[in-house]
Amino acid sequence: MSQSHNRRESVAPPTSRPRPTRVVAALIPVVLAVAAIATMVVVKAAGSTATPPSAASAHSGVAGSAGSGTSPLPSSVAAALGVQPATLDAVGAPDAISPPQRIVGGSVQRDAAGRAVVTYVGAEYCPYCAAERWALAVALARFGTFSNLSATHSSTSDVYPDTQSLSFYGSSYTSEYVDFQPVEEATNRIVDGGYGALQAPTAAQASMIAKADPQGSIPFIDIANAYVVIGASFSPQVLQGLSNTQIAAALSDAQSPVAKAVDGTANYLTAAISAVTGSQPSSVAESPVIAAIAKQLGT
Repeated sequence: MSQSHNRRESVAPPTSRPRPTRVVAALIPVVLAVAAIATMVVVKAAGSTATPPSAASAHSGVAGSAGSGTSPLPSSVAAALGVQPATLDAVGAPDAISPPQRIVGGSVQRDAAGRAVVTYVGAEYCPYCAAERWALAVALARFGTFSNLSATHSSTSDVYPDTQSLSFYGSSYTSEYVDFQPVEEATNRIVDGGYGALQAPTAAQASMIAKADPQGSIPFIDIANAYVVIGASFSPQVLQGLSNTQIAAALSDAQSPVAKAVDGTANYLTAAISAVTGSQPSSVAESPVIAAIAKQLGT
């Protein structure tokens, strides 16, 4: 089951938002016997999301960020995203995580350099995106290096308000194996009664999203047209009340609820990404935990 907003409606205050059950499109069969796992999803409303101006965050944007509700990411937080393999192995594959779903019949999407294309679509105001970004960043840190990540937080007027996170807006990623293409569609700041626009998917990305998830849910992650994540893999509740430095510190404690949620999700994402990189780097693919998850995902 999943919770969603219809992209065609104006989103009302949190207490009155409809949250209908949705079914994942038939073109993306679930190959795991875990269909009962709940996925948290936010669906993009057409245009900007209607929110009272009084709900605007007091956080200031970075100069030159076109209104993005971001601030510099502490270096300690950025460094903590490189979770040690031993910690990730200790976390393993928690049952509470909603895993990536395999796309059957598609060819692996690669860029001109032969790297697997990983596409992320989200928004800074979205609490489910705030949660999923942590896990995606930890997973991608095993395949390459981020620079210019910034700190952000979800809307203060949505469910799981003020969930601390990082933003991919304005960042860069270097990898031999993965071409990461992030799209942060909107800020967490109020502009003319709604969240200000940041980025828009390309025509090719929009076409891919429309086929995989016609309702337009966020967060959305496409892993080289072989796996897809629609909605958050875990509840943002686990991050409530924590600063980004506290979340980052908890990532290295395999017994912490944060590590079990974030690192556990990162392990699932890592296994899916490894499957489309040709099991490279081998140091990642040969981890017993990643190998077991890959088998579970149907690689």
